[in-house]
Amino acid sequence: MPSFVRNLLVAAALLLTGSAFAQDRSIVVASTTSTEQSGLFGYLLPRFTQASGIAVKVVAVGTGQALDIGRRGDADVVFVHDRVAEEKFLSEGFATRRHDVMYNDFVIIGPKADPAHIASDKDVADALRKIAAAKAPFISRGDRSGTHEAELRLWKDAGIDLAAAKGDWYREIGQGMGPALNMASSSNAYVLSDRGTWLSFKNRGELAVLTEGDRKLFNQYGVMLVNPAKHPKVKAADGQAFIDWLISADGQKTIADYKVGGEQLFFPNADAR
Repeated sequence: MPSFVRNLLVAAALLLTGSAFAQDRSIVVASTTSTEQSGLFGYLLPRFTQASGIAVKVVAVGTGQALDIGRRGDADVVFVHDRVAEEKFLSEGFATRRHDVMYNDFVIIGPKADPAHIASDKDVADALRKIAAAKAPFISRGDRSGTHEAELRLWKDAGIDLAAAKGDWYREIGQGMGPALNMASSSNAYVLSDRGTWLSFKNRGELAVLTEGDRKLFNQYGVMLVNPAKHPKVKAADGQAFIDWLISADGQKTIADYKVGGEQLFFPNADAR
């Protein structure tokens, strides 16, 4: 075999080997529908991959399901937004540390006609009491997501016993934020949404933000490496590299730089610990 042919074959073999190695550097992140449907991951992850050479596969579900995926060891990292559930995950030993990453807020979306008269109400408890009293249509995600759990806590804080108050007006759909907003748009109903998904949502119909600004609507996101002591197949080094980048100056700036229509969707706060 001529030497130049042999050299070409060796070079091709090395290229293929390097390519296979690069493709092998990947992690699975179990996260929320809001981080995906808001468009944040579409903006964030290519920049991380470019900086690190690590590809990221996202499983976007509700926070409760994302944490269950982590419990099974089917993800390397969980990136969610329900502090109570996250602390439970930590206490069970499925992670050893949690990091704040960013925040935004929840808002109550509703029809511009506003049959419950909650427009400009800064008190979310008062707004929910008005919706329940009017039996105005309300869409609940009903999916154990961080948003759903926040909604349930807000009803409780408002003194509303959902078990007793539920009726045809309150509809649990067991789906993510996008479908919940679509359902609210098609039925002129109220819904609790994270602001990021709302800002990137196109099918608004007659919907608008009606209640916002209450401190109870604060929405913190956290990230955790799944404990490799529990699940040895976890890609600990690459998963930690993703976390370290998220909370680094570069990662935090990338989060801050993501905007829709000129509006910032998420606000980095990893150093506010």
